[in-house]
Amino acid sequence: MNEKFAYAIFPDKITNVCILGQIHITSFFLENIMASQVELHLICNAHLDPYWQWEWEEGAASAVSTFRAAADCCEQSGKLIFCHNEALLYQWIEEYEPSLFARIQKLVKEGRWHIMGGWHLQPDCNMPCAESFIRQIRIGRDWFRDKFGIDPTTAINFDSFGHTRGLVQILKKSGYDSDIVCRPNSTACPLPSTLFTWVGYDDSTVSVMRTPEGYNSPLGGAVEAINKRAEQNVQDKVPLSLRLWGVGNHGGGPSRQDTKELDAYIAGETVNGMTKPENVTIKHSTPETFFAAVKKSGMDLPRVERDLNSFAAGCYTSQIRLKQKNRQLENELWATEKMLAAACMAGRLSWPAEDLAAVMRDLATAQFHDILPGSSIQSVEDAGIRLFDHGLEILSRLKARAFFALSAGQPAPVEGEIPVLLYNPHPWPVEGVWECEFMLADQNWKDEFTIAEVCQGDTVFPTQMEKEQSTLALDWRKRVVFRATLAPSSMNRFDCRMTILPERPTPQLKPENGAFCFDNGTLRVRINTLTGLLDSLQVDGKEKIKAGACRLLVMRDNEDPWGMQVDRFGDLEGAFSLLGREEGSRFSGLRPGNQLESVRIIEEGAVRTVIEAVFGFQNSRAVVTYKLPAKGTEIDVQVRVYWNEKDKMLKLSIPTTLEGGAWCTQVPAGVEALRQDGSEQVIGHWVMASSGDEALSITNDSIHGIDCHQGELRLSLLRSAVYCGHPIMERPIAPQDRFLTRIDQGERVFSFRIDAGKTEDLRNRAEMIAAVSGQKPMALSFFPAGIGKPLPDGISLSDPSVQMMACGKSRNKGEWMIRLYNPTAEEKTASMCIPALGINHAEVRLGCFEIKTLVCKENGGIIETDLLELGPLN
Repeated sequence: MNEKFAYAIFPDKITNVCILGQIHITSFFLENIMASQVELHLICNAHLDPYWQWEWEEGAASAVSTFRAAADCCEQSGKLIFCHNEALLYQWIEEYEPSLFARIQKLVKEGRWHIMGGWHLQPDCNMPCAESFIRQIRIGRDWFRDKFGIDPTTAINFDSFGHTRGLVQILKKSGYDSDIVCRPNSTACPLPSTLFTWVGYDDSTVSVMRTPEGYNSPLGGAVEAINKRAEQNVQDKVPLSLRLWGVGNHGGGPSRQDTKELDAYIAGETVNGMTKPENVTIKHSTPETFFAAVKKSGMDLPRVERDLNSFAAGCYTSQIRLKQKNRQLENELWATEKMLAAACMAGRLSWPAEDLAAVMRDLATAQFHDILPGSSIQSVEDAGIRLFDHGLEILSRLKARAFFALSAGQPAPVEGEIPVLLYNPHPWPVEGVWECEFMLADQNWKDEFTIAEVCQGDTVFPTQMEKEQSTLALDWRKRVVFRATLAPSSMNRFDCRMTILPERPTPQLKPENGAFCFDNGTLRVRINTLTGLLDSLQVDGKEKIKAGACRLLVMRDNEDPWGMQVDRFGDLEGAFSLLGREEGSRFSGLRPGNQLESVRIIEEGAVRTVIEAVFGFQNSRAVVTYKLPAKGTEIDVQVRVYWNEKDKMLKLSIPTTLEGGAWCTQVPAGVEALRQDGSEQVIGHWVMASSGDEALSITNDSIHGIDCHQGELRLSLLRSAVYCGHPIMERPIAPQDRFLTRIDQGERVFSFRIDAGKTEDLRNRAEMIAAVSGQKPMALSFFPAGIGKPLPDGISLSDPSVQMMACGKSRNKGEWMIRLYNPTAEEKTASMCIPALGINHAEVRLGCFEIKTLVCKENGGIIETDLLELGPLN
């Protein structure tokens, strides 16, 4: 096939068509092309952001008005089909105007109104985790099935700012065979065609249409927009395509004028000087009808094996608190469900379905594509934080309920000992450093210091005491830190034996030759006392970084929170530098006359050494804390920033010795390669730089932006754009006649874990680190009564590289859902045990990057289902 012929069928881009191979053209297409027949499907919709430049109440009001007008048009026009998605909007209609909801139900039965998409709403499609996407789909589809008896098969995410490739598997296993997207456009994301087969990391496929015109048409301009598409299709000899139309963004949909003019235009009449081209069939349609026509045509679509990014790369960082709260609520929800499942399987609790459903609605709503990306007004940011916090508050109570139920059967403590209980929600043993605070039996007003020794029977674990969260100059409140291995899916019991010292121990490590030099036998670290930066990180004698790591870089930026007009933030404005002794002491809050070095050791013991450094840049300050382990290779870095800049971006720089290797990041249901060209990219829970056998990984707690260039990882932390500052032509983004509030001013805290070692080992370890640091084992000092039966062993998997994404009550009574995920590119086999259900050593095979949903019966039976647990996987 020559390029001209290929372009006639796929007019978006010819890029890479030759590499993809010839496109098979069926007799249907050959006949239509030869006869110049063109079929254009019209998808009438009214894109309506429930939140954006307005709060949800205005979004609800607009939904009611828009749906009422759309129902009027459907009832008055004999052919119009109105299509709309997002369960949240329909729920508002049902609650606030029930009579309109009844009209819509009637129109749906008559085929005049089409439920499309089926999700709760259109979320951001890059930053939520895979389990969040599954739940977003499930709660939406369940609601539509209950109210309308509808299960859409085409997903709709018109307005999301890019799409992770991991969505393909999720869509396929949730009952979808197709998807319609609008972003990014062909300039930002060149594709071989507007219509293509999207291939997931696990080789799943769905058909996708990327519409070149977007999702709207102007009021009174529907005929002009559709005529332009029809004429272009005739010119390019495109036999089959679709056009989205209807007023949108703040609702609107089909106007009476547009509907009347369009009916006349389709019938062949001349409207406003425009007549439908000959041999063009235009029909009111639905997404499912369009993709059915594509399937019937037998088109052999080009395969696209990449993510659909990027657009609005600034959104990976804007309004960072929303991203932090999102990650926190995701992790808390999955961990709490696992704890509740263990307690319920053991007969200690009843499953709190309503409470968990409320939390999931909070999470799904707050992941909306104008909330989570940070492109909304300030009051919507506040609303998003309220949603996250509401979910977190519910979970805090459910988690405590589960914890106390799971602690039943623990023996009463020995006199003088203080018990510490930790519940590990993961299905494999976890070695780590754990922290817990507790009170001594009484206040000690002497100048003494009480320390703890953490034990299990005769086994004593490496332990140290660190400063507690409170600030009382009294030997009373304690914070114990210890290293131990936790059994899988189980309550782990430790006991603290107390000793009184004459005074609190002081750190012994001293700087040498301008640096703190740390060596635990495997890991060697050098922190420069003149700069506060990490100058060396060696594992087994292999250097992984260049001098000056953990420098805070300040990049030039502008007022646009989307970053619509840029694909990178590479223009360096300056960098934070170590504060002088006097300024550093003043910033640290010391009394006048008291001074400290700006790089200092604040904790030291058998578990770790903790070093902090204080920095400044113009109006901003930062504290960087390094936690260096007495065992192992994992360094924790905490960055606490007091940000007060305008039109700037803040990045954390990690220059490595691994330039030119294969760099990658975790993303939902996959691993994506990182470009090393300085462009801004979206990341997940970890990134890894590798060259040959040597690698370095960085796990994060909340960020999603990065750029990579010349061996340097630059992690994006903060921006300082205005709220909802949308570029419009050449006009200034922000008015220049007043004060404007900026995003992310004030205190923000970020946590990272840097690890290094061999490439193959490090990737599996990065997944485990991300899972455990996200879904942390719950620790609590609690004195059990010593009554009740001990719990059976918890869920376990023999292969620690296989993750348990979720565990909870299934749809059917007496059944439990367990969702497993293989985060590697190799097939895995794991043996699964669930003693509470009588399941012993059930073998589970998972393909590369496969998500597998298992429904386990209380009699020991196991079946694999689709992701929504609606039936066996096809």
